[in-house]
Amino acid sequence: MKKTYKVEIDCAACALKIEEAVKKIDGVLNASVGFVTQKMKIEFEDTADINLVIDNIIKRCKKIEPDFEIFV
Repeated sequence: MKKTYKVEIDCAACALKIEEAVKKIDGVLNASVGFVTQKMKIEFEDTADINLVIDNIIKRCKKIEPDFEIFV
């Protein structure tokens, strides 16, 4: 399943770091982050618990960029 979320990211370098980190989370097949568009596209595994994956994304991304926000 693919979903697009509005995000808040402060810099392009952080967007790249966040994209790479999200791709490594269990339940995520692929991800892309657009700094200019402030959007994150995530492809979830079919068996993934989306709420749990989103929680993991938030935790990991806050470590990279404390001001990171995802609007679910």
